[in-house]
Amino acid sequence: MNVTTTITGTTARLTPRGEIDFHTLPPLHSAVDRLPSHVTDLLWDLEHLTFTDVAGLHLLFGTAPYGHARFQTTVTNLRDQPLQLLFMAADLFPAAYEVARLIPHTPAGLAAPRT
Repeated sequence: MNVTTTITGTTARLTPRGEIDFHTLPPLHSAVDRLPSHVTDLLWDLEHLTFTDVAGLHLLFGTAPYGHARFQTTVTNLRDQPLQLLFMAADLFPAAYEVARLIPHTPAGLAAPRT
């Protein structure tokens, strides 16, 4: 797993390339763990992410230390497969996977559970 890190002020942009699964989580956690203490906002740029399984959900929504609770976490540039996984998780488990928190500009109701 190759991860590019760019820090601007208090925001760190992490850009992984490839796939996220439980085998590729350690380098992602290491990249986050190496961030300076002044960083408070974590932006995952997933433009080059080709696939993720439930490990991606654990990375983005997990509890500390894996969820990295010290950060306000958001994502950008989601491709179809990771976006569909997020929406499916939000649809099935809305209390656990609040997509509007992760993707602040999600249109109201887009990730709301079906009744």
